[in-house]
Amino acid sequence: MGGFVSSTVLFDYWRSTASYRVRIALNLAKISYTRRVVNLLDGAQRSDEHLSMNPQGLVPVLEIDGVRLTQSVAILEYLNTTRDMGLLPDDAVMSAKVRAMAQIIAADIHPVCNLRVVNYVTTESGGKISKEQWMHQFIANGLHEIEQLIDGPTFCVGNSLSLADLCLVPQIYNAQRWGIDLSPFTKISAVNAHLSQISEFVKAHPDEVKSSDG
Repeated sequence: MGGFVSSTVLFDYWRSTASYRVRIALNLAKISYTRRVVNLLDGAQRSDEHLSMNPQGLVPVLEIDGVRLTQSVAILEYLNTTRDMGLLPDDAVMSAKVRAMAQIIAADIHPVCNLRVVNYVTTESGGKISKEQWMHQFIANGLHEIEQLIDGPTFCVGNSLSLADLCLVPQIYNAQRWGIDLSPFTKISAVNAHLSQISEFVKAHPDEVKSSDG
């Protein structure tokens, strides 16, 4: 995989699943990078400094090749294209399947489970809806949909690593964090078990990076 020589900086938070996706991709692409912590619990994502990089006030933000990129899936596609990572099949139908599964996670499950959404819902409900109830509702439903789409024993789509896999593993981490019962999802669990042994995934795991966040 070819690379550029400019320095690479990732602005992220250890527990952010979107940032987790990008860390996996950077590891797979063999790109050395420096992490800059954006502490979401302290509201650092709403600081003037961070908003100047990403007006959405979200992580991750990736500085690479002299440009600044936001939105994790867009970053993954950029890395896939510029580093020839092979995360999207050449076959148009297979590629569409990969993108569909990645979007179920990144566009359907993840946004409603974002910290700012969950905090708003739980506050506005006056305590009638807990964070746990909200997470269980949307994460479990989303995983049920993904379970039906997985067609490989070790990868989400086909027999090779894809964009969908880079989205799945962080989502499973979040599901486990909120105590979601994964036993009904046998295909998801098998794929996650396989991917979780790959060194680039291991190095990107939140537990591996949280110590540097203080």
